[in-house]
Amino acid sequence: MYKNKITQALLLGASMAVAATSFSTLAADVPAGTKLAEKQELVRGNGTEVATLDPHKSQGVPESHVIRDLLEGLVNQDANGKTIPGVAETWETTDNQTFTFHLRKDAKWSNGDPVTANDFVYSFQRAVDPATASPYAWYMEYTKMANAKDIVAGKKDKSELGVKAVDDYTLEVTLDTAVPYFVMMMGHTTVKPVHQATVEKFGDQWTKPENFVGNGAFVPNKWVVNERLELVRNDNYWDNDHTVLDKVTFLPIENQVAEMNRFLSGELDFTYEVPNEHFRRLQKEYPQDVNIKGNLCTYYYQFNAQKAPFNDVRVRKAMSYAMDRDIVTKAILGQGQKPAYFLTPEITAGFDPVTPEYGQLSQKERIAEAKRLLEEAGYTKSNPLEFNLLYNTSENHKKIAVAIASMWKKELGINAKLENQEWKSYLDSKDTGNFDVARAGWCGDYNEASSFLTLMVSQNTTAGQHYKSAEYDKIIDKALNSTSEEERTQLYIDAEKLLAKDMPIAPVYQYVTTRLVSPQLGGYPEGNAEDKIYSKDLYIKAK
Repeated sequence: MYKNKITQALLLGASMAVAATSFSTLAADVPAGTKLAEKQELVRGNGTEVATLDPHKSQGVPESHVIRDLLEGLVNQDANGKTIPGVAETWETTDNQTFTFHLRKDAKWSNGDPVTANDFVYSFQRAVDPATASPYAWYMEYTKMANAKDIVAGKKDKSELGVKAVDDYTLEVTLDTAVPYFVMMMGHTTVKPVHQATVEKFGDQWTKPENFVGNGAFVPNKWVVNERLELVRNDNYWDNDHTVLDKVTFLPIENQVAEMNRFLSGELDFTYEVPNEHFRRLQKEYPQDVNIKGNLCTYYYQFNAQKAPFNDVRVRKAMSYAMDRDIVTKAILGQGQKPAYFLTPEITAGFDPVTPEYGQLSQKERIAEAKRLLEEAGYTKSNPLEFNLLYNTSENHKKIAVAIASMWKKELGINAKLENQEWKSYLDSKDTGNFDVARAGWCGDYNEASSFLTLMVSQNTTAGQHYKSAEYDKIIDKALNSTSEEERTQLYIDAEKLLAKDMPIAPVYQYVTTRLVSPQLGGYPEGNAEDKIYSKDLYIKAK
């Protein structure tokens, strides 16, 4: 009846000791005496249909949620966001430039093959290979892996990447320059391994459930596009005995009210988010289900700065200043979100941002300056600015877009035509620059300011950025090559000042993660600012 020893022991009321590593226990942390439900199947909302299960082709949050269960990289995170062992049991460096990872010898792929250092060599090379066309190839550059930049640019062969297998279970990574937070960066989706023989045999079809070979705690079992993606336990996962859940189902529900109703009817264990207009009622009527935590994400509007009239900084500033962020955060959202006047969230580790001058003005003063700037740029109520405002399909995004478009119309006479696209089309429109102004959000790939600020450099078009500032590039390049934490912090602050001056984006608010979470769900990572949830750490408690 029970799929593993630990589940059986806990259901029978027994306790079982779990061997700890020098870092942290890696098993689902089930408190002693907890009674588990006999049926260990999790159902969660995932916002939208995933675009891919290939970690080297992925760029969205919904995809990362699934891939985190299917593939395991060198390191993971615990419930508080601390970096802990994954496939790598230990690692060391003496100079923050050469890192040696020692892989666990019991790690296996779902087909039984051993997970080796060569798997990571192949996967890292695949991620930087121009033939892969990874939307996150830039991330590999920012790890500073030796030669990554030249390989991505097509100047060197992927075989020259600074990664090698010393032996089957020892991986050595060499960087072009010291990166003290490099190990932290190894928790990202893009540096998860793929099974070489499977990828080479099936090509783009390797992610189909019938073809998939992974090394995570789960494997895909059934994928009905726009309906559900079901994962089941990977019996070959090295820590399978400490995994409690037998099945995980991701539902691509874009309508938050529909998702809420399915949760309240008992169909979901936790939601992707909650409908803004129902938040206060939910907090009052279902306080035990409403869960709010800080999140390492910023919501913003991006301007296509390479396209008229948004190549005029006066237009960009006018539109940003006219946004009443307090109305968005308090009246529309009201869940603890903070108005944002910079890209990097305040909860980012080691970062203390300075609020720019426009953020210190009253809204009345901002609007007056917005009117002056827009008129100076040649737009008035008799000669209004008109453009399309793009957002991905979501009722919450729509409500914010309607509100901000209304602010622009009332205060500046601007006519913004709302345009929504489903996730894949939306990403493509932004990446190719086929938009005027677009809703966007960015979540840190690791907990350091560079995870946000590298987004805006010229060669990075991920998430549709089209800023292209040589001055900004110079600041970030200097920061990434600095070995002084104090100097890096100051350079990050300088970068934020330049963003406020040039306004390629208009920050709107700093996220919180607000969900409906069943009281029967155990192991939910309350303290993980990056919202990295590993289903192997979750369990369902008996009612």
